[in-house]
Amino acid sequence: MSNHLRTTPGTPIDSATTASPKPSAAPSPTTTRVPHTRTGAAWFGICAAALICVVLIVFMMQNTRSVEVTFLWMHGTLPLALALLIAGVGAASLTMVVGAARITQLRRLSRRQRH
Repeated sequence: MSNHLRTTPGTPIDSATTASPKPSAAPSPTTTRVPHTRTGAAWFGICAAALICVVLIVFMMQNTRSVEVTFLWMHGTLPLALALLIAGVGAASLTMVVGAARITQLRRLSRRQRH
């Protein structure tokens, strides 16, 4: 906050106290930040994916009991973890299709507004 916001009513504001300090010639090494890069984002994504895969493997190893699955005309048994994985991939695929349709819709709208 600046100093003039801290003053009480009736207190004169001194222009010398409200002036911003002069920037230093060289920033200190503790305040400089490394810029974000695509490689850094890719590294983070790979690490997150590896962690998710480890959790998924543990989940699948703990849920090996077979369950009966019926979908439309198909009937069969498969491990519980695999059934849940298939359901999750199906839901993610459906979400991506709807998201892609929305992105396409927004791009068309953007193009119409520009021209």
